[in-house]
Parts: sequence; C-alpha cells; structure tokens
Amino acid sequence: MITLPKIILASASPRRAEILRIANWPFETLPVNIDETRHQGEPAATYVERLAREKAETAAARTSLFDVVGADTTVAIDGHILEKPTDRDDAARMLRLLSDRWHEVLTGVAIVKRDTADIKVARQRTEVKFAAMSDQEIEMYVATGEPMDKAGAYAIQGVGARYIEEIRGEYFNVMGLPLRLLYELLTKPESHP
Repeated sequence: MITLPKIILASASPRRAEILRIANWPFETLPVNIDETRHQGEPAATYVERLAREKAETAAARTSLFDVVGADTTVAIDGHILEKPTDRDDAARMLRLLSDRWHEVLTGVAIVKRDTADIKVARQRTEVKFAAMSDQEIEMYVATGEPMDKAGAYAIQGVGARYIEEIRGEYFNVMGLPLRLLYELLTKPESHP
C-alpha cells in the first residue's frame, strides 16, 4: 500500500489546499512571499517553473519537517500571459480575449525533498475552451468579484464554470495544482528528473 507523504504546501491558496483535502493528502501550509514579476520576454512555461521553484525553496529554508511543494499557475493565449487582473477593466479585457477560444493553463510544480534537499521541477499543461461571452455576461461575471484574484480572470471551480465548454488535460491543473503530476513527483523517484 502506498502512503501519501505529508507535505508542506508553500502557498496561501485556498484552491490548492482544497485539492489536497479532496485527495485526502496530509499537508500543512507555509505561505511565502516572493517577487512574482515576470522577466522580460520570459515564456509562460519558464515563468511558472521559476516561481514554483522559488516558492518551494523559500519555504524549505524555513522548515525541514517534510517535503515542500511550491506551485504557480498562469493562463496563456496567443503568446500572451494573462496574470491576475489589475482591476475590473483588466478582468473584462481578459475575458473578452478568452471568449469563444481555446487557451492554455500552465502550472509549474517544484518539490524540495526534506532528506536530500534535492529539487524536482515540472509543469502541467491543460487546454481550456471558453464559450462565447456577451458583454453583459462579462460584466455580470466581473461584478461577482471572482475573477479578481485568478490568473486569466476566471475560476473553473466557481461561477466561471458556466463559461467552460471543454477541457483537454487535467482539471485540477486549471484549479492550480495538477494532482497526478504531484503524485508522480513525490512517489515515483524515476519520473520527472
């Protein structure tokens, strides 16, 4: 029988904690603050992997009790990264860009192993198809406040679910923590070097 190792989640995200609770994964949270500014010309995949690694390393420097997990998620479309909106107008702009189109959600995951201090970093990609949204629907959704702290200005597990037509890939990745990838990284030493 495989026992899930208890982990430290280097995040204050209620969504990531919810995913671990759904999976009955033992964990504690240790939120960290890092500079999440994207480097000039940094591709989305490199960006999420770098931030996940920095989060995990920062938390690991504060504890040695368990393996530490850092994660970072972003939304990309047409080569543009859609981070958290800066205000309601920015959220509406993002939703207009996503309307009736496919986009990708990328999550970087980093693990700092307690016993060796080795670091594993990997990423998961999921494609998401948004339904066409009218200006009124965009305005109503932004008014809920839900888009304001989400990369890409939507939450697949919330009100935003009504605008998702299809996904290709892992659902939990779109929520912010690819559960299968995390499981492989922590239980299969040969995977994702």
